[in-house]
Amino acid sequence: MSDTVTIFAINFIATIGILFLLVVVVLLITGFILYRNDKKQTAQTIRRNYPLIGRFRYLFEHMGEFFRQYFFAMDREELPFNRAQRSWVYRASKNIDNTIAFGSTRDLRRPGTHYFLNCPFPTLSEDAASSQPSRIGPYCEHPYDAPSFFNVSGMSYGALSKPAVQALSHGASKAGCWMNTGEGGLSPFHLEGGCDLVYQIGTAKYGVRDADGGLSDEKLKEKAAITQVKMFEIKLSQGAKPGKGGILPAEKVSKAIADIRGIPEGQASISPNRHADIASIDDLLNTVERIRRVTGKPCGFKLVLGTTEWLDEFFEAVNKRGIENAPDFITLDSSDGGTGAAPMPLMDSVGLPVRESLPVLVNKLHQHELRERIRVIVSGKMINPTDVAAALCIGADFVVSARGFMFALGCIQALQCNKNTCPTGITTHDPDLQRGLVPESKAERVAHFHHNLVHEVEIIAHSCGASEPRQLKRHHAAIVMDGGNSVPLNIIYPEHQ
Repeated sequence: MSDTVTIFAINFIATIGILFLLVVVVLLITGFILYRNDKKQTAQTIRRNYPLIGRFRYLFEHMGEFFRQYFFAMDREELPFNRAQRSWVYRASKNIDNTIAFGSTRDLRRPGTHYFLNCPFPTLSEDAASSQPSRIGPYCEHPYDAPSFFNVSGMSYGALSKPAVQALSHGASKAGCWMNTGEGGLSPFHLEGGCDLVYQIGTAKYGVRDADGGLSDEKLKEKAAITQVKMFEIKLSQGAKPGKGGILPAEKVSKAIADIRGIPEGQASISPNRHADIASIDDLLNTVERIRRVTGKPCGFKLVLGTTEWLDEFFEAVNKRGIENAPDFITLDSSDGGTGAAPMPLMDSVGLPVRESLPVLVNKLHQHELRERIRVIVSGKMINPTDVAAALCIGADFVVSARGFMFALGCIQALQCNKNTCPTGITTHDPDLQRGLVPESKAERVAHFHHNLVHEVEIIAHSCGASEPRQLKRHHAAIVMDGGNSVPLNIIYPEHQ
């Protein structure tokens, strides 16, 4: 018996040794082939000068963006969203304790930091009021009484996966907020949860285009007949890529997406950089009026402000036509905006941030006596209560967020949105990666994130003496200037100018 065991052990060790030797030989041969290839190739200097070893440089470069957020960056350092911002969303979406201890890690002397100016006699809980629905489109056949000041910004099916859209639809329904379809058209998954929807019309007019790519009244009527569709938004530009249309890589254009958008399957979907039929202020106002007349529902437009001189001319044209013909809302996006795919120069360097453009827009509306007629919706990197409350102070009626709700779905900021390799299943159409995103459980997180953000904005409002968030005004907040001192917003941005 012992001889048998001994023989078995010897054979086993010999087998392991042979396998190990084979692995070593394979690795040596592979290494030699890679070495020769690196030495001969002319595309990359590092690999040519340091064959084989130089490959590790590209590996580390690729992995660095993932390691930084876990091991090297401080809580408030990372961009586009730091760990502290993401952690707040994760905790809020899981509905767990979101308090912190010992002291803030935020640099309160940094220019651009907002303070809220609490009053000596804050609002008591029993005196607090819930935010009432705010009407959009009072001159429409079917005006929209929007229940929440915080809503889901435009994210297309195609840019997002099926389970991600399903989770957002169900979550928005539970939260009592609207969901913007994004420019990719209306999918069955947007409708699944029963939430209110804003139908975004991008420059390619997906879902409402005729055979020649123009706007189809017939298809507008079809979409307007859907009860869940509450408003229509003309997208002129978005924060991450002003002057550039939507970009959906070919690998994401499945048959389902092609059918919804009315485009060829398997071909990259590149939207024009502007609406071909909107080349002037009159064109824009005519299109707004046309969509509102055909659908009977509120219509406005989304843009990023860069130059602002045209606003006076625009609002003068509105008043000339009559306030009933004004856009029902303006969605102001920011240079802080994000997207799945955009050229770096546009993402980094074009458009004004919200802290500059929002007060200008609101003041122009006051100046032309249109502030009560036209609702202001604002977006751009507002995922925490501080940023949302600051936007309300400056003058926004509504705040919308895309990436905040993506974090609620489980986004880890892997920066893979444009590659169909999103590890959390949110921006990929790979079934294996989508499998990890379960819409039923993520819908709960979407609703929790919304409720907890609204609740903490209410806490800020009560500290300032306001009974509810929409009563926040510019004198309730200050912003840190160069030198570290803060100045109230109503001093920096005087109203009605």
